[in-house]
Amino acid sequence: MQTSAVTDLAHTHARPVHWLATATAMAGVVALAGLLQPGPAGATAAPAPLPAPDAAAVRFPLECGGAPSKIAQRATGDLDGDGNPETVAVVHCEAGSGTPPSGIYVLTHGKGGGSPAARVVATLVEPSQLKTVSGFAVRDGAVRATLLGYSSPDVPSCCPDQKEQVMWHWKGGAFVRSAQAEARAV
Repeated sequence: MQTSAVTDLAHTHARPVHWLATATAMAGVVALAGLLQPGPAGATAAPAPLPAPDAAAVRFPLECGGAPSKIAQRATGDLDGDGNPETVAVVHCEAGSGTPPSGIYVLTHGKGGGSPAARVVATLVEPSQLKTVSGFAVRDGAVRATLLGYSSPDVPSCCPDQKEQVMWHWKGGAFVRSAQAEARAV
């Protein structure tokens, strides 16, 4: 066995201060590694969807000759697949008697941040078509309605004699009306 020329090396005997310095250095390295970790991969937080537009806050393109308009029915759903719900409203003029024709309007939020004002973006049924809406729903990204109409101008406005089941869905940047069933007597 050969003896060392330097008999007293400081690092050959571990003392508590050495262990403490090593532990402190290791803790610092681990803490620094934790701070320098990359963020979670993949998905980023999507913005929360806007609430459905308020139909009561919209002026509808409906001429009522001075009489007020009335929102008869409304439903909401995401019709264009953008993650934000649209509102579909059935609106007619308030009439003293008879069955006033209805319009079906699609509402969305205006452009801009926050919750911008609602606006009409599509008219599915014009009141000038003289249709009344009896059944109405928004389901599976489509607007479904039962439209009542008249076979001739001689039919009294109180008593529509035709019935159609119709559906609209968003396709290619517009609402497309599905193939309608033949008009039939009520």
